[in-house]
Amino acid sequence: MAEPAATKRERPERPDRTEPPGRSEHRERGSAEDAVIATRGLTKRYRGGQLAVDGLDLTVPAGSVFGFLGPNGSGKTTTIRMLMGLIEPTSGTARVLGRPMPREAHAVLPRVGALIEGPALYGFLSGRDNLWRYDAADPGADPRTRRERVAAALDRVGLSAAAGKKAKAYSLGMKQRLGLAAALLQPRHLLVLDEPTNGLDPQGMREIRTLVRELASDGTTVFLSSHLLDEIEQVCTHAAVMAQGRLITQGPVADLSAGARGRLVVTTPDVADAARVLKEQGAGDVVVAEDRVTAEPPGRDLADLNTALVTAGVRVRGFGVERASLEDAFVALTGEGFDVAG
Repeated sequence: MAEPAATKRERPERPDRTEPPGRSEHRERGSAEDAVIATRGLTKRYRGGQLAVDGLDLTVPAGSVFGFLGPNGSGKTTTIRMLMGLIEPTSGTARVLGRPMPREAHAVLPRVGALIEGPALYGFLSGRDNLWRYDAADPGADPRTRRERVAAALDRVGLSAAAGKKAKAYSLGMKQRLGLAAALLQPRHLLVLDEPTNGLDPQGMREIRTLVRELASDGTTVFLSSHLLDEIEQVCTHAAVMAQGRLITQGPVADLSAGARGRLVVTTPDVADAARVLKEQGAGDVVVAEDRVTAEPPGRDLADLNTALVTAGVRVRGFGVERASLEDAFVALTGEGFDVAG
């Protein structure tokens, strides 16, 4: 298990200890030169020949909530560990906040909060005391205001009431929250979260999504790794899709979804007749479920398709095309799906 990257550093140069820039400062950015994270040909091959990350070219725009998406084992965590200087790449380059990693980790990591592979905690200490230790390990943290920082971080992740409980008694979701609190002890330009909702119940997941949006609105760039498509789609502005160590695509979430065709949906009590007509009219992948029939739209005017249904005596109560989801885009790009429910 890895501790938040913000504690693994030498004393930073004082000019780097600044508040995250406001969202207005992020306007007109997004090129590789201005990216918060930029990799070129980033590759990691382990002993024995296992290729975990293969020639990754990734660009994370400043001010974005960037979803790093892929099945478990696709290379996401290995990539994050290289970005944070925890492991050396086999080849290629990585720049974080405009500086090469891991060579300038001492200047980068004080401006980064990270939660990678779960938090490293002292089980015999309370949640509050764990945060005190994290904060005390930060050479740039003012000890005179430590109590206020720790209290604010606990409150922000909803752990104030459990602050005095020993960490070994925490649930997995509570430990995730405590690790996130450690990453938020100081203002950050970049927040890197590896599966941040792991172990959380639905309410906890909603709270973390709300927190991520708040951080982004304050100007922090959030890099969020997940295998949950729905989570990425709800909170992220941009995303990249990884599979088997390689980058499949990246860009604004809306653009990725737009690249896949939506599903035609017909609501009717006459589902059998509707399915037959849709097939006759060239629709593909026709699926019947209760009072709905869904299909891949044929390459023709949808008004004509609706007319054909009505002419055949189908009582059409609803007719339209649902917007393609990120799941649809992933399947269209890779020809396969993965665990979208968690």
